Amino acid sequence: MNHRKGYFILSLLCLTLFMGLKSSAQNIQIKGQVVEENSKQPLAFATVAIVDQATKKAITGSITDDEGHFDLDTSASSFYVEVSYMGFISKTIKTFDIQNNTADLGVILLAEDAEQLNEVVVQAEVSRNEFKLDKRVFNIGKDISNTGVSALEVLSNVPSVSVNIEGAISLRGSQGVQVLINGKPSILTEDSGSLGSITADMIEKIEVITNPSAKYEAEGTSGIINIVIKKEERKGVNGSVSLNAGVPDNNSVGVSLNKRSEKFNLFTQMGLGRRSRPQDNIYINEDLDDNTTLYNTGEEYRNEKFYTITLGTDYYINDLNVITLSGNYAFEDEDQPSNNNFQQFDINEVLESEWTRQETTEASNPKWQYELQYKRDFKDHEDHDLLISATGRSFSKDQNSTFNDETIFGADRDASQKTRTDFGENTYTFKIDYTKPFSEKWSIETGAQYVMNDVSNDYEVQDLINGNYETNVGLTNTFEFDQNVLGVYATGAYKNGKWGVKPGLRYEYTQVDTYLVDTDEDNSQDYSNLFPSIHTSYKVSDAISLQAGYSNRIYRPRLWDLNPFFNIRNNFNIRQGNPDLQPEFTDSYEITSIFEVGNTSLNFGLFHRYTTEVIERVQTSVDNVIITRPENIGTNSTVGIEFNTKYTPVHWLSFNVDFNYNRFVREGSYESTVFDFKGDQWNYKILAKLKLPADIDFEATSNYNSAYRTLQSDVSAIAFLDLGLRKKILKGKGVLSMSVRDLFESRYNEAVTIQDDFEAYSHRQQGRFVTFGFSYGFGKGDAMEYSGGRRR
Repeated sequence: MNHRKGYFILSLLCLTLFMGLKSSAQNIQIKGQVVEENSKQPLAFATVAIVDQATKKAITGSITDDEGHFDLDTSASSFYVEVSYMGFISKTIKTFDIQNNTADLGVILLAEDAEQLNEVVVQAEVSRNEFKLDKRVFNIGKDISNTGVSALEVLSNVPSVSVNIEGAISLRGSQGVQVLINGKPSILTEDSGSLGSITADMIEKIEVITNPSAKYEAEGTSGIINIVIKKEERKGVNGSVSLNAGVPDNNSVGVSLNKRSEKFNLFTQMGLGRRSRPQDNIYINEDLDDNTTLYNTGEEYRNEKFYTITLGTDYYINDLNVITLSGNYAFEDEDQPSNNNFQQFDINEVLESEWTRQETTEASNPKWQYELQYKRDFKDHEDHDLLISATGRSFSKDQNSTFNDETIFGADRDASQKTRTDFGENTYTFKIDYTKPFSEKWSIETGAQYVMNDVSNDYEVQDLINGNYETNVGLTNTFEFDQNVLGVYATGAYKNGKWGVKPGLRYEYTQVDTYLVDTDEDNSQDYSNLFPSIHTSYKVSDAISLQAGYSNRIYRPRLWDLNPFFNIRNNFNIRQGNPDLQPEFTDSYEITSIFEVGNTSLNFGLFHRYTTEVIERVQTSVDNVIITRPENIGTNSTVGIEFNTKYTPVHWLSFNVDFNYNRFVREGSYESTVFDFKGDQWNYKILAKLKLPADIDFEATSNYNSAYRTLQSDVSAIAFLDLGLRKKILKGKGVLSMSVRDLFESRYNEAVTIQDDFEAYSHRQQGRFVTFGFSYGFGKGDAMEYSGGRRR
């Protein structure tokens, strides 16, 4: 442990001690659980208010968590408690026992208000942002600009998260992110294109975990993003359907169905659609040795049809035992044409040659995922439980491409190539988690996980020679990748009114084997690591809370980081992997403060990340061919601030503001080049919501990402604007909506690389997207724009 890490952890422990001492103040703690009277199911997001006996005005309040629990405190001496939930009869509690400054209200039963349910559709307006001990939760359904879009576009609206036009996801400026679905790795998060089969209609919420506890896998140096898919549990048959159409071609249909009986909960999500993603590209490669320049302008498309279905059932053996069996199947049928024009200029900027390169690519991607889960609750405490699960994932790709080069002017560039890719990946995960509360203050979590990952990528390139296609042995090989990771963890938690602390430790053992079949080259690694974490929180008052945390993380190189064989779509800008890459390790620290001031909530945080064996994309140039390859280069130290706020000046207008700034110091060298430099970057998002007459909602989201430096390049700043409009119809059961993404077509990716022997410029842009949507809820279901959250 280095001095910096030790100093921080010592300071953090001192802070937790201070919080523990401070928590002895004589405020009264009020806690309990809110459940539905008939089904005994917890009511998430129910409102709990502490009301002054004399003035009848609320002193403070809170909402219940996913399991219906609430915990708040007050210094008032004369008060009562009101519990309410739309569609239910509110309950007032004026008599309760206070022992040791604690009032435990136990289980509070709310009955459905039949008259209200007959008149209106329940549309819970839950808080968009929620802050918990080790994560932030962002509820999705109320953001109109998410209408009809994929999970990637939804993520781009989440604070602290950025998504570039190529689908690369960043968290606080770092791309070392692990993306989960329902708390687990998924076939749909393996690449950015796969996230397109998840539409916003299916998403309940997104959890951003910048400093994960030891309970989570250590993978992901900048943190974890967890996409939670909706699964209603209301009795009877409930559901919703959505239709979306857009320009460029973006059409989809989604259906959500749920049937709940006493013993079974059956649920399904189905979706199908097609979308087109056109992209314009400009590349300029300049060789500084012979002063020749290559200009490349072109357009490429990713046209895809997608189908996805999720089926699952919960079987309630009894009140304490439930088995869940679920499966997901997704299929993508892709058509990826591209057309590029190349111009070669000499030292005097005279055109030497010109040619075109046309591509025809077709691919099919079937994906499976299945899971069996058993949960056991124990009678002694509602949070005492055992969870055992087994998950399997399978992803295949069958892709064939044809490339034709045709000379327009100058030297003969006529050529034809074919490529074939047969890809297969299978992943199996076995997991056990156990939670044991010893009292209302003390609890532990422990568990283990074993993940087996088996991948094979058979890639072949053929050149047309004398009328026949012949295999290019220099570009052809089969790459096999096997990785097994065993993890064991334990965390403890202590919570005493205002103050809580959660330390933990995780051990992981990793085995990695890579093998190039045709050339008989193999590379094996195995390593063991300990990953400590600690989180603490302190509630200074009803309006101010503090949180602090530390965790140690790892980023293991993926298949595409390691595989040296590449796609020749653009044979003058080539990307390839490096089988000798080592994993990155990051120490992550953060302190966050949360303020509630009138109609405004403020969140301010400081964070620091220190990463070793940093993986950077290094560019080299030979004869105007730019080759990009990942390498381990030195260390990176990042210090940043983060600011989030929600302000509602009037009931019909609200603002959400998210601001991030970080400054970094890079130190390292590669071959004979030293890469030591400093830089900074910042971004903001401002979401304005406006309620208009005739039950119409309007929102606008402004985004800005500053310019910043990378190891070799300077990336340009961008600003773009998204708009959304929504109109409720059919007594609220139906919703009409429209969204416009990148209104001014100003979102692009532009970078300049200047080195001693070459210069490179790139500009990639996708343009404006307009989507129209209609959603309808039936049974007790809501229109699919409903944000989820409650379960009953």
